Amino acid sequence: MHHDDAFSWIGYRVVSILRLFPLSVCFFIGQVLGLIVWMALPKYRRLARKNIAYAFLDKHSDFQVSLLVLQHFITAGANFLSALKIPALSEVQIRACSSMENEELIQSCTETGRGIVVAISHIGNWELFAQLSFFLPDVPTGAVYQPLRNRWIENLVNRDRCRRGLVLFNRKKGFAAPAAMLRQGGVVGVLVDQHAGDGGIWTPFFRRLASTSPLAATLACRTGAIVLPMAIFTDGFAHWRISVRHPISYQPDNSNQLTADINRVLESQIQESPKDWFWVHDRWKVPNPDFLLFQKKRGTYLPKGTKEHLHPFRILVRSSNWLGDATMSIPAVQAIKQGRVDARISVLVSEKLAALWYTVDEVDEVVLISKEESLWSIADKLRGCFEVAILFPNSCRCALEVFLAGIPRRVGYQGHYRSWLLNQIIETPKQRVGAIPKHHSEHYLHIAKVLGAPPHQPSTLSLPFPLSRLIAPTLGLCPGAAYGAAKCWPTDRFREVIKEVFEKTGYRWKVLGTAKDVSIVQEIVAGLPKGVVLNYVGKTDLAMLISELLSIRLLLTNDTGTMHLAALLGIPVVAIFGSTEPLLTSPLGSKHCVLRQHVECSPCFLQSCPTDFRCMKAISTRQVKEAVLKILKHPTGGKAPCTNKPLSH
Repeated sequence: MHHDDAFSWIGYRVVSILRLFPLSVCFFIGQVLGLIVWMALPKYRRLARKNIAYAFLDKHSDFQVSLLVLQHFITAGANFLSALKIPALSEVQIRACSSMENEELIQSCTETGRGIVVAISHIGNWELFAQLSFFLPDVPTGAVYQPLRNRWIENLVNRDRCRRGLVLFNRKKGFAAPAAMLRQGGVVGVLVDQHAGDGGIWTPFFRRLASTSPLAATLACRTGAIVLPMAIFTDGFAHWRISVRHPISYQPDNSNQLTADINRVLESQIQESPKDWFWVHDRWKVPNPDFLLFQKKRGTYLPKGTKEHLHPFRILVRSSNWLGDATMSIPAVQAIKQGRVDARISVLVSEKLAALWYTVDEVDEVVLISKEESLWSIADKLRGCFEVAILFPNSCRCALEVFLAGIPRRVGYQGHYRSWLLNQIIETPKQRVGAIPKHHSEHYLHIAKVLGAPPHQPSTLSLPFPLSRLIAPTLGLCPGAAYGAAKCWPTDRFREVIKEVFEKTGYRWKVLGTAKDVSIVQEIVAGLPKGVVLNYVGKTDLAMLISELLSIRLLLTNDTGTMHLAALLGIPVVAIFGSTEPLLTSPLGSKHCVLRQHVECSPCFLQSCPTDFRCMKAISTRQVKEAVLKILKHPTGGKAPCTNKPLSH
């Protein structure tokens, strides 16, 4: 005997034996079975607990939630075994174990001659619906069903469902047949509470976006049918109450609103008897991989006035600890925010970079990491606060932070020895041989794209006051570079540019940098007239640096994080590149000038030059001075004021 046939034979025998017992015995055995499942399957206990917490938020204490989970398992077990017994009962026996509220509503709806879409759900003993056709003896009745994976269970269930004349419509075969029955004045049951995957409309369900099947609403709008919500509640020991609600009114041209209204009625049915709904179904499943919803087929629908009450989808973004990399990742964060209407973005970042993220409108919260904090304290701070963590850095420690915090979805590139800590790994896009390298900001935008974000549309930063009011007749200079000396243009050439531009324009220069740049600045300042240079090196934190950048007309700089920050703030930049590649890390925007002389060893990406520093020495003071003066003359030009692109490799 084939394995499936043997399994089918055993299943039929078990059901046949079960049906020898009275309904009350089946109900009791089911309660015991539900208790055993509750004890044996902690995974499903946790799922039910999570779903109940989602639905009722702070309305229930932990004890109440735990008790409701237990009650649910016991009730579900009783209803499951009772559902196997009920098809063998007579009409009289079914009437004896059930009662119907508002039966007259069904009669009045059928008398209109219109079809009826019965919105049903996994509440209580839902299989009892298939046995109620005697309430409508002269009306054709049907139900749309989803085929089961197991063949013998499918055959058994469908045979029982059709026992009293119910017509079944396989949803995989289209909806022409159920629509025809509705147009003939028939009744068609449609389940409305299942996760609908990529084919659903993302609309609120208990104040959280959930993928919801539009089938019931679509059938009603296309056929003019009445939408009648029904539920079967467990009403005592081996007894059920069939609840019929008033029809849901709708506009035929707005099926999305009808779908949202069906969800709203379903919520009230669940609240009426929480133990009865099937909580172990993952109704608020997070899509994989594109959980940002923008690319979903049917999109998101928010009824009027619901956005402000929508529970947020909490996303944690782990920022880089490098100013330049963090700045280049901001477009990706902006795109992620635009990916779903309920997104709440928190950025986890070291204290030294907090001021950067405070300027980004799309960031709702900045979570700080202090120098003293351990891995464990960071994880403890994050625990239970987020649905998703997106990691921009490739380090193993960043992955450990969110792994130990128990964040359910952890996203990032494979990185360094951390693939086991992530459960959604972003594949690095393959670069075609000979293709122009993509800017490093695309490295982060690729993550956003894979997650379902829209194409990035840059937005402005939340500056404290209008930029035009702050610009003073000063220029900025950033002559250092945290990565190493190979990125630094010679100090004597910076001095010459400062002197010549001052003599021509009268603009003074603010020199910016960290304490490590003090010796460099001393070399530059030596020999310059007093008052030409305002020295801020080592005297600014990031917030002060932003303030100083907002007060200058232009920044002359090496390839530094300050360069990227200035570009982000809308400050024109003249950037000098040596060991690095401007195609990868040039300042973003159109009003900047990048100066780079490609030589045979470019780009080397070394911290110090092992030869004669030819790439930097090839950039003359005349080139830099002319670039500065050109931008000062045309500070808001549409195209880059000057370009010095590297030769093809």
